[in-house]
Amino acid sequence: MAAATKVLVVDDSLTMRALISGALERIPGVEVVGLADGAAEARQMVTALHPHVMTLDVEMPGMSGLEYLAEIMETRPMPVIMFSTRTTAGATDSIEALRLGAMDCFPKPRVAVPAELDAIIAKLGKRLKAARNAEIKNPASAKTVTASSIDWNGRLLVVGGDASSTATLFDLLGTFPANCPPTIIVQHLDPGLVEGMLVKLTEKIAPRVVMATDGMEIEQGTIYFAPPGEHHLVVDAWPAGKLRLLAREPVAGERPSISLLFAAAAKAATTNAVGVLLIDGSEDGGTGLKALNAAGSYAFAKQEGGGYALSRNLVTQPVASNALAASILKMCSK
Repeated sequence: MAAATKVLVVDDSLTMRALISGALERIPGVEVVGLADGAAEARQMVTALHPHVMTLDVEMPGMSGLEYLAEIMETRPMPVIMFSTRTTAGATDSIEALRLGAMDCFPKPRVAVPAELDAIIAKLGKRLKAARNAEIKNPASAKTVTASSIDWNGRLLVVGGDASSTATLFDLLGTFPANCPPTIIVQHLDPGLVEGMLVKLTEKIAPRVVMATDGMEIEQGTIYFAPPGEHHLVVDAWPAGKLRLLAREPVAGERPSISLLFAAAAKAATTNAVGVLLIDGSEDGGTGLKALNAAGSYAFAKQEGGGYALSRNLVTQPVASNALAASILKMCSK
């Protein structure tokens, strides 16, 4: 039997510490090893208890959760899952936490009852399992060099990820020049965070970033994000294609679906598509990667333990994480 995932809970509220730890203890294979009321106590407990994962409150007094998260990623990188209120300011802070390297950001209960956490326990359990073995880096300290321009070869870029991919997306898209390949992204985020993601990216990167709408033309120099809610996002043709929103049932439990976007790109663009899956072992995305490979497209897939595999048809080669951006731009350039 695998050893339990040890979790340290950090929150300035005694009530929230009890609620969060109580929810975590209901997840099989999870052991809460400590409860800290702030950064100072958490530092001591990290040294003494060696947790695998930390849950951290965004809005703590004194040293805020964001400040402590930045310190963790700089001095002792480890998987961190944030808890935040869902106000406008809270959503902005949540995106910043994800950009700094947090694995995910969950909403705090609005009232102090265990039932408020029931809805997220299943997702939290999956995230904790993935977090323990995640590749942790300090994206905020990495130097991102933006390419001056590319001589685009006509290939369509499609990308899939989730909340844990946020730091990678900022790093990746930060290297893209203003005339980047047309890029369509499905990122599984809490609906309240998607707009904040677009706002933050617009501040940080050179290309234009927009929320996709039905019938929107696909143009070079633009990055299109799937809107949250009731629709899948696909492309109807390539070249000269348009984006389409489809009101269909979830695929692999997700809507919008990464696999459906990848499969649509494979059908429309065949060998003129490049797919990038930023999450490993994903239920949503694997089928889409197979469709891209069957069409003769290039596909980058994140590997457990770090790095990516670049495949086309039956040929596969490894790609280091720090070479992903350059490799993608190479595939999209003449």
